Amino acid sequence: MNMMKAPTPLREEIRLPDGRVITLETGRMARQADGSVLVQCGGTALLATVVSDPNAKSGIDFLPLTVEYKEKFAAAGRVPGGFLKREMRPADREILVCRLVDRVLRPMFPDNYHSETQIIITLYSYDENVAADSLAGLAASAALAVSNIPFNGPISEVCVARIHGEMVVNPSPAQLVEADIEMMIGGSADSIVMVEGEMSEVSEAEMLEAIRVGHEAIQLQIKGQLALAAQVSSATPKREYNHETHDDELRRRVTEATYQQAYEVAGLGLADKHLRSAKFKEVLTQFLSTLTEEELAASGELAKKYYHDVEYDAMRNQILDNGRRLDGRSTTDIRPIWAEVDVLPGPHGCALFTRGETQSLTSVTLGSSLDANRIDAATAVGEEKFYLHYNFPPFSTGEARGLRGVSRREIGHGNLAQRALKRMVPDSIGYTIRIVSDILESNGSSSMATVCAGTLALMDAGIEITRPVSGIAMGLITDNKRFAVLSDILGDEDHLGDMDFKVTGTEKGITACQMDIKIGGLSFEIMEKALMQAKEGRAHILGKMLEAMPATRVELKPHAPKLIIIEIPKNFIGGVIGPGGKIIQGLQAETGCQISIEEIGDKGRIEISGRNPEGLALAQQRIREICFTPEVGAVYTGTVKGIQSFGVFVEIGRGTEGLLHVSEMDWARVDDPAALYKEGDRVEVKLIGEDKGKLRLSRKVLLPKPEGYVERPPREDRGPREDRGPRRDDRGPRRDDRGPRRDDRPSSSEN
Repeated sequence: MNMMKAPTPLREEIRLPDGRVITLETGRMARQADGSVLVQCGGTALLATVVSDPNAKSGIDFLPLTVEYKEKFAAAGRVPGGFLKREMRPADREILVCRLVDRVLRPMFPDNYHSETQIIITLYSYDENVAADSLAGLAASAALAVSNIPFNGPISEVCVARIHGEMVVNPSPAQLVEADIEMMIGGSADSIVMVEGEMSEVSEAEMLEAIRVGHEAIQLQIKGQLALAAQVSSATPKREYNHETHDDELRRRVTEATYQQAYEVAGLGLADKHLRSAKFKEVLTQFLSTLTEEELAASGELAKKYYHDVEYDAMRNQILDNGRRLDGRSTTDIRPIWAEVDVLPGPHGCALFTRGETQSLTSVTLGSSLDANRIDAATAVGEEKFYLHYNFPPFSTGEARGLRGVSRREIGHGNLAQRALKRMVPDSIGYTIRIVSDILESNGSSSMATVCAGTLALMDAGIEITRPVSGIAMGLITDNKRFAVLSDILGDEDHLGDMDFKVTGTEKGITACQMDIKIGGLSFEIMEKALMQAKEGRAHILGKMLEAMPATRVELKPHAPKLIIIEIPKNFIGGVIGPGGKIIQGLQAETGCQISIEEIGDKGRIEISGRNPEGLALAQQRIREICFTPEVGAVYTGTVKGIQSFGVFVEIGRGTEGLLHVSEMDWARVDDPAALYKEGDRVEVKLIGEDKGKLRLSRKVLLPKPEGYVERPPREDRGPREDRGPRRDDRGPRRDDRGPRRDDRPSSSEN
């Protein structure tokens, strides 16, 4: 039996400036894919594969590209949580990484390439010091580079973070905790294609600097991909294809017959998108009516495609020629804005934000730590106490289509809005906060409407955010000679334009961004202009928001839960929980509050959440009783438990008693404690000390000192021995000379 010889893989190394090495390998794994590359850095390894159908399906005039990112739990030495032990539906984190890769790759394919294409990136090994998502874009592009699939790349992606003032490329997850800038940047050798990230109110210049650092690292990684592809003989030439059939004569007829009319419609300044769409459609319908039935059957769909190109040119030229946009605005104008808060009685916070034909109804719900969003991914385990969900129902665009779960777009837009707001929610706010944005109308920038509505809803809920956040989406129109940056873009301007650049921030600086470029060679000059124009737009929008909600609500709404946090010594955690949770469950039943407890260091952190003030007070009382620790100097209201001739025993805490000695009961002499107290009396005392584990209490220190009261001086202050009277030896006979002791006296029965 012959042993099959293992193939010799082809490898290329990318040496980063800080000394780390990224290894690219092909030829050993997944050899039936059109392209496959194993990318490894440290202990993190991803396998990227790409397969593209040699033929395009009929009727397809776009690129059916699918990008999948999978994290195997075995990569981190973990077993999936929950009942089912198989990796099932993608986690939100995996979907977000998919979107990051897709958004860089998609613009780099030829416009006329329409084959079904699938890219799968799988994490097979994970090193906690090497973030896997920073390598995903590199892996996908490298797989394309070693294939014969047409692709105008390579591209790459890197994470750039500023940590203690220093820009770091591809930091570890632990380093990101300290970052005030965290950005994922994707691009080709000569341009930036995608940017997404969050910041702690940084300036436009600081953001651009991070992008510059990222692009330098991208160029280094592209050289490594080209070197690897040069070793693969099958990587060139790229496959030939012909996915589109054109009729140049028909294109000319459509353009000549419709361009001027479409140009005029684009200049009408119609704010209503449905009316504007109908006007454009009239122009097409009029042209189609000039075709014979045979021409319609043979070329009707192609004529519609050419008319789409006419609309594209008409809209763009109207802006570049006259600075006039589809809805009549100038390039810097913001659509009309109106906003309301407290629009519904149920949510703990609520806002309705409308900008033009885009509207978000956003609610805030306050909860305890039990309501945190649990994260159980292969490379991330934990929880989020601040999270945002974004919903985009079909009626928001006037459509009727099925509701089939949450789309990747909804997850991506929600994540962007969450990142925009989360750094403005102080850690000191103990609540779990869930924000839900429902888009009721949509015509561009619905994620930015979510940011604005989310800010207002937080303020309406009484959450003291650091500063309010507003957001705006910027667009770009260019013919490579002229360019125009557009503020607050419409849906059509996003679709027909060259850029979608979303920026959020406070009056102090930027908190998040997301940029997608549809053209190559975008200059830093254009990016800088877009950022500065966005700053002006954000300020205008923020002003409109503050008209609706000038300041945060002073108090929570009456139906919102009140949250009380108590810290207890670690050794009391078991006492609060009780055997099998009996104590804490009983407390919840007795008080009507939700109580949770977790161990943090040497402390126990207890959260008490509820709407009933009496229940909250009772829960605190019960927990303090269980966790009672006496403190010297503290004042307690205790209960008399026992009376003796020398004092009374007072219970100042559950199972904790101290002695109130007769000398500490009053400034005046007390001969009989029973004359002052009886069992069950409540008495206010101060803990003044501890003697061999026994607590010493005082009542008199809480009473006014009588006027003229002279304290007996301490023994060491009573003067010289000779001035204080005779010693005992001089005071008379000792006991032996004073008669019999009490035990030697006759009893009453003997008398």
